[in-house]
Amino acid sequence: MTIFLIFAPYGAFAALMLVASATVSLLCAALICVAVIALDVARGRSIKTLTLGSVVVFTAVGSYLTFVDATLSTTAVKLAVDAGIFLVSLSSIMLRHPFTRQYAMEIVDAETTRLPSFERVNYLICWAWTGAALLMMVGNIAVLYVPNLPLWSGLLVAFAARNGAVCFTRWYPQYRKAKYGTPPASALLSH
Repeated sequence: MTIFLIFAPYGAFAALMLVASATVSLLCAALICVAVIALDVARGRSIKTLTLGSVVVFTAVGSYLTFVDATLSTTAVKLAVDAGIFLVSLSSIMLRHPFTRQYAMEIVDAETTRLPSFERVNYLICWAWTGAALLMMVGNIAVLYVPNLPLWSGLLVAFAARNGAVCFTRWYPQYRKAKYGTPPASALLSH
């Protein structure tokens, strides 16, 4: 269920961008984020940095489209969203609270959260997601500024970057456990 809730706003945004306006797509994604926050609060869980940051990103880009420039291309809108998510992820690292830690703390036992490797694993996983967002930005920039580059190439980069981060998130804690014999410090996407 965790992985569905993490990806639901982005999946809805991407799917809606194919059939609806960018503004409607952004609004729906922001509303899904708000619903995820409400669900977390109702379950007694913390409000996640990534989800709250995503509300801000989707709302900011949607407001820009509504009040400043409604002529942005689909690729430019995706670039703006990817840049916003990159900043949320990087900021969480710079503020010494990698966004992945919040998910991990709700999944692993208290003893695991006190291990020094818990922090290290969460920083590395958060860096993987930050790198994925950066690669998605690069893919969108290439589509915007390289003539004759097919639109699907940006989608391919985004798909590969996101799936690479998912695979790393699932693999790395298990690797640490096998190599060092400690419990996995994060199971962010395994539930």
